[in-house]
Amino acid sequence: MNLRSLPLLCASLLLAAATLPAQAPSMPAASPAGAPGTNGAQPPRRPTDLGSYVPSAPVAPGDLTTWPRGVSPAEVGKALSEHFVTGTQGSRFSGYPYVCTFYGAMTFAALTHDDALRDRLIALFNPLLPGGTGRQPQRHHVDDSIFGVMPLEIAIQTKGLPTYDPKYLQLGLSWADRQWGPLSADTPPELPQDVHDALVKDGLSPETRLWVDDMYMLTMLQLEAYRATGDRKYLDRDAHEMVTYLDRLQQPSGLFYHAPDVKYYWGRGDGWFAAGMAEMLRTLPANHPDRPRILAGYKLMMAALLKYQGPDGMWHELIDHPEAWPESSSTAMFAFAMITGVKHGWLDAATYAPAARHAWIAVVGYVDQNKDVTQICTGTGKFDSMQYYLDRPRETGNLHGQAPVIWAAVALLRDEK
Repeated sequence: MNLRSLPLLCASLLLAAATLPAQAPSMPAASPAGAPGTNGAQPPRRPTDLGSYVPSAPVAPGDLTTWPRGVSPAEVGKALSEHFVTGTQGSRFSGYPYVCTFYGAMTFAALTHDDALRDRLIALFNPLLPGGTGRQPQRHHVDDSIFGVMPLEIAIQTKGLPTYDPKYLQLGLSWADRQWGPLSADTPPELPQDVHDALVKDGLSPETRLWVDDMYMLTMLQLEAYRATGDRKYLDRDAHEMVTYLDRLQQPSGLFYHAPDVKYYWGRGDGWFAAGMAEMLRTLPANHPDRPRILAGYKLMMAALLKYQGPDGMWHELIDHPEAWPESSSTAMFAFAMITGVKHGWLDAATYAPAARHAWIAVVGYVDQNKDVTQICTGTGKFDSMQYYLDRPRETGNLHGQAPVIWAAVALLRDEK
C-alpha cells in the first residue's frame, strides 16, 4: 500500500463508522432519577408497543414515537397501571378519581392486549357489583354518576368473549339513564331552582351545575353508554350538554372559567374540559350537527394553551399566572388532548406535536421512584379567590394525577388513523 494514502484511508473508515446506525449499549443505561423503571429493565416488547425506547438520536421536536429510556408511553403506562391494580390506590373505591384511573388502566390494557391486566382490573371492580362487599356511591351527583363508566368499559372490552356477563352493561346503563332522570329528594340541585328548571327543560341533565369539571365527569358516562350500545340518544344528549357548557364557560381567550361566578383559569379544571372534548371528538360522527361547535371550541382552547406552556413543558396551577406552580395533572390532561388532536388531524402536527412531546417528557419527570405522580393539585371546589387557587396544597400519588398520565400514554400508543 502507498503509505501516503494511509491517512486518507483511516479518515474514510472513521467517517463510515460515524454514519452507521447507533447500537444499543451492551448494558442498559440507568433510568433518569425519578422515572419509572429505575432497575433498568424494559417491559416485554409487544406488537403494539409503539412507544418503546429506541437508542437513536436526535429526533424531531414533534416526534411522538421515539423516546429516551424511562419515558416511553408503554413503559410509563404499564408502570402506573400496575401500581394502581396492585397497590393501595386500587384497594378501595374512592370516588371519581378512582373511576378515571380505572378507565385509563383498562384502555391501556386493551391497547396493549394485556388480558391479564384487564382481568385483574375486572376482579378489582367486582366487589362493587350489587350484593358485593364494596359500596357504590349514593348521591345523584355528577361526581358520583361517573361510577357507571367502569362497568360500561368492562362490557365494551369483554363483548364477544366467553366471559361476557350482561350484568356489567345493565349496571352501567342504569347509571347513564339515571343521569337524565329526576333528582332524588335528598339531592337538591346545585343551581338556583329557576336556572336548574330551565336547563332541564332544554334537555340537559338534572346533574348540570356549570362547573368546568363536569365536561369530563358527565360526558364520559354518556359516551361510554353510546360506545357500549350504539344508541344515539346517549351521544345526542352528551353533545348538547357540551355545547351548553362551551357557551357558558369558554372565554374569547379560549380558556374556561371554573364556573360562571368564579372567573379563574384553574389548571385541572380546564384540563377536564380539554380531555372531555378530545374524548367527545374521538366518538362524535363527522356529520353530527354539534360537532362543528365542539371542534371550534377545542381548537380555540388548544391555541390558547400553546401561549401558556412553560419553557419546562408544564402548565401551571393557574394557567395564565406564570408565578403559579407547575401542576402535573393539568399538564397530562392537556398533553392527552393535544396528542389526540394531532393523531386525528384536528391540529397541525408541526405546531402542536412539539408541544405535546415537550409536555409528555416534562410530566413523566414528575413520576417518582414509587410510580407516584408528584406535584398534583389536591381536590378543589370552586371559590372566588385567586389566592385560594395559588395556595392549593400539592400531593403525591393522588389519583387526580395518576389517571391523566395513563390517558396520555394511551393517546401516544393509539394508532388513530
